[in-house]
Amino acid sequence: MPIRQQHLRPFCIGTATCSWHCEVVILVSITEKSPNMELFCLEKDAIMRAQRDPNIFCDERVLQSLLTVEDRYVPQGPYFKRVQKDIQPFMRRMVATWMLEVCEEEKCEEDVFPMAMNYLDRFLAAVPTRKCYLQLLGAVCLFLASKLKACQPLSARKLCMYTDNSITSQQLLEWELVVLNKLKWNLAAITPLDFIEHILHKLPFPEDRVTLIRKHAQTFIALCATDHSFTMYPPSMIATGCVGAAVCGLQPDQSNQNLWGDSLTELLAKITHTEVDCLKSCQEQIEQLLTNSLKESQQQHQQQQEGKASNKGMRSQNLSCTPTDVRDVNL
Repeated sequence: MPIRQQHLRPFCIGTATCSWHCEVVILVSITEKSPNMELFCLEKDAIMRAQRDPNIFCDERVLQSLLTVEDRYVPQGPYFKRVQKDIQPFMRRMVATWMLEVCEEEKCEEDVFPMAMNYLDRFLAAVPTRKCYLQLLGAVCLFLASKLKACQPLSARKLCMYTDNSITSQQLLEWELVVLNKLKWNLAAITPLDFIEHILHKLPFPEDRVTLIRKHAQTFIALCATDHSFTMYPPSMIATGCVGAAVCGLQPDQSNQNLWGDSLTELLAKITHTEVDCLKSCQEQIEQLLTNSLKESQQQHQQQQEGKASNKGMRSQNLSCTPTDVRDVNL
């Protein structure tokens, strides 16, 4: 006796990938009349990120190698006094802030911005540059850093768009060769982010607290990259100071209250072979930079609120001055 075919719920028979790198789920629903096939395009992140290799951070030789070669990628001397005549520190900060905003808008990996700033500082330390080319130089450094560190590099068209089309793709590609030549094609620079995992791996904190410390330290590193006073600091000192500032900025853990203050500074200095006094000075400078940045952001927010309130008051004043009688209108 044949089995009567009933209405069945849809089931998945496979997946595919569309041209937009989205997962396409193929569903088939069988009815009494005929099977019905439907396609659903489910957007997903196509970037595959590798997990952190614990063997790298457990091996002391990796950290020693980073400490040995980090000085090769630090600009030699204050270039604003020796090399640059047309560019001032506030101009560098403006272009650095713009570069950071581009990285945040494009959701770049956290390594891209510090690497791009390293390229920019090394170029400015070697080549006198006119201020009209500073944003072009920043765009080129982002272009190169994204090629080295990002899963999906920034396109020349997007970078030109972020400059309000003040530069062209041809200029970007021409300056790319100039920067590569001046940097001697040595792009695998050491940045403070390279030391973060090595430092956190040696701190006796639980995983959830380490995650929070890492997030704060990465923010502090990006903030230090925008300020020219940290240009000549070794990346290991900046990373250690940022971790120390991140730990001190959080409430002390009940289980690790002994690892606080001077004991924490001594442990961090021992990890990266940094002098305690130098590390304290660097951490205080980072904390002061954070305080100034927060004050500036609060002032900007207050000015925006006052501007909105004044515009609203002017609109209400204009409305109140509108004559209600047509005879009062002066033509």
